[in-house]
Amino acid sequence: MKFSGLIFANLFRKKIRLLLTIGSFAVALFLFSFLAVVRDAFSRGADIASADRLFVINRTSIINTVPLSYRDKMLRIPGVKMVTHDNWFGGIYQDEKNFFPQFVIDPENQRQVFPELIVSDEEWQNFLKDRQGAIVGVRTAERFAWKIGDRVPLKSTIWGAGSWEFNIDGFYHGKRPQDDETQFWMQWDYFQEHIPDALKGQAGWYIVRVDTPDDAVRVAKSIDAEFANSPNETKTETESAFAASWVKQFGNIRLLILSIGMVVFFTLLLVTGNTMAISVRERTSELAVFKAIGFSDRKVLFFVLAESLVIAIVGGLLGLLLAVLAIPVLANALNGMLPQLVLAPSVFALGFLTALAVGLASGLLPGLGAMRLQIVSALRRV
Repeated sequence: MKFSGLIFANLFRKKIRLLLTIGSFAVALFLFSFLAVVRDAFSRGADIASADRLFVINRTSIINTVPLSYRDKMLRIPGVKMVTHDNWFGGIYQDEKNFFPQFVIDPENQRQVFPELIVSDEEWQNFLKDRQGAIVGVRTAERFAWKIGDRVPLKSTIWGAGSWEFNIDGFYHGKRPQDDETQFWMQWDYFQEHIPDALKGQAGWYIVRVDTPDDAVRVAKSIDAEFANSPNETKTETESAFAASWVKQFGNIRLLILSIGMVVFFTLLLVTGNTMAISVRERTSELAVFKAIGFSDRKVLFFVLAESLVIAIVGGLLGLLLAVLAIPVLANALNGMLPQLVLAPSVFALGFLTALAVGLASGLLPGLGAMRLQIVSALRRV
């Protein structure tokens, strides 16, 4: 701390250059945080997936259906605890931009298979009594300012023309911050009454809950073996594998974000390293005087690294603070087009450590050059 005055005096020698370099760090850390949050949003389904749930889809494609008659056969397989089925609805609320996931559910088993999604008993009973009832995730309800008792029309794009009317009977919320709170659930019987006869008796997919996670692999193989060589063969996989395969449809998000992040920090390293190199060159004679009056080579290296670290710390903290303030605003502006954006403490910590690493790396080469400076040669440049 005794050299802090000297360090800050050197930093503020060129104020505009200092502000621009700190701004570069701030922008880079903001981009890092945003990209990390987006990556987390896409991969969250796999990360928080339950180890005791399996997803069963048509082996050909998820857009092909699976007969409802498969449910009883799956329940007879040892290790299967309970089974429910879902179907994608894909309706439009007012405008195509107002996207949110809509599922036709089996109300008898939904809460038992997904215990982390909480609905009050009173609201659930009202939903069961109302064939046109709907349960909505709290994020979607807040987005459209829906209240219990509201009547919501959804224009069908898959299951015949026309508008379907639903009554909001309740809301669900997740036990964990990462849980998806954007879904819209509707009654299976109401759905079956309005679709063409050729489509009745079919489910989009099954969700199977097993007795213990250790049974998952065996049960998955047993289910697929049960329906092998049938007109509707199945593909059974864990919930994490199902979520990961769903994300892959958007492309290799992880590789894309990693590539952008590497380019951002490599550019930042060049900018900061160049700034520190120029700063050292401008102070060549001063550094030579420091050495002449007794400052060791290590202290000269310390001065340069300390200046670089101060820039990294201040710029990094500003960028992370900007991310904390801006990400909730961006999440609202995206209108549910992405899963919930959550800035986890781990992202904050990783961003700060990365800023420190870039600060050290960018100051290292100029610092080593200053440390190896020959006093006589440096004083000749005065």
